[in-house]
Amino acid sequence: MKHNTKLEEQRHYTRVPFDGRARLSNADASWEGRLVDISLRGVLLERPPGWEGKMGDPYLLELLLHNEAVIKMQLSVVHFDKRRIGFHCDHIDLESMGHLKRLMELNLGDEDRLNRELSSMG
Repeated sequence: MKHNTKLEEQRHYTRVPFDGRARLSNADASWEGRLVDISLRGVLLERPPGWEGKMGDPYLLELLLHNEAVIKMQLSVVHFDKRRIGFHCDHIDLESMGHLKRLMELNLGDEDRLNRELSSMG
């Protein structure tokens, strides 16, 4: 339990639950998975069947939103277990960042907090 508390203390970005389908891919394969939560700097994904990655591996995540918009993030693996994979966002394009910002605004309901997180990304 202490390990999880330490991870929570290290997080500077609010994670919002997001029950949605995502496509995870690399140069060799792609997987459909369920997104657990998302933040400005990463995602937590249920581990898809057949995924056998390792720490630091690069991936592309495509998340289809309800309004047909797509958030695309270039990610790297930061932790995983038998059930879930945690990724750090290495790059997100401007259009995807706009969609992610809107998603965060809708779920947080606290624009000031979101703006503080955005400004700390600098």
